[in-house]
Amino acid sequence: MSKKCVGKNIWYRQVHPRNVKPEISFRETHEKEQEALSFLEGVLAKNSNVVVASSFGKDSMVVLHLCLRIDPDIKSFMVTTPNKPVDTIVFRQHVIKEWDLSWQKFQVFRSEEPAPDKLYLTDPKECCRINKVEPLRKALKELKPYAWISGLRGTESDERLEKHSKIEEQYGIVKINPILDWTELDVWKYTATHNIPVNPLYSKGYRSLGCTPCMAPGGELERSGRWQNTPLEGGECGIHTLETSDA
Repeated sequence: MSKKCVGKNIWYRQVHPRNVKPEISFRETHEKEQEALSFLEGVLAKNSNVVVASSFGKDSMVVLHLCLRIDPDIKSFMVTTPNKPVDTIVFRQHVIKEWDLSWQKFQVFRSEEPAPDKLYLTDPKECCRINKVEPLRKALKELKPYAWISGLRGTESDERLEKHSKIEEQYGIVKINPILDWTELDVWKYTATHNIPVNPLYSKGYRSLGCTPCMAPGGELERSGRWQNTPLEGGECGIHTLETSDA
């Protein structure tokens, strides 16, 4: 069975058809943890050429930790931007050292196209395309993985739960969302149980992390602090937006 073309990947279609959506449940976090581990073990058993995307926020830290428990040598990468918070950059270096993420196992990608000054104020969607989406495409093109793993969670927005599956196709590559059915509380419980390092921005009141000028602490909803007072307020940067051909 060829794994180069995800559209013809029988395993991908049978294990998790696109019309089967996960249900958010209030099962114990340890049950979801074991389920996620089993799910990831199954994915990596099919093909070990898998990479983990990490923003060094709470969700991607959990996913990276889960993956490292299964394969200590699994590769990971980060897409960074000119406006990435200093706290996140310093935290990233701390995790790289503590978790032994050598350059053979971890890479950073950034945009080669400079965005106009303060584009995030006038056209945040285009700013995200230049600084996040295009570098992600570049990363996947260079790394050439069979699949990439993300920390996407459905409870962050109705749109995420409605449009995404634990296994889907994006940018022509299999995308794995192992904690799609986890709640924000599940993430923090797992983090505390396994003593996972925490980005210091959370202690300052932030619930969802992004670029410095496009996030604010607090908010009734988890993503309320993102892109406030812009058309993208509480929305998405585009990294997880499925293309028309994926629908």
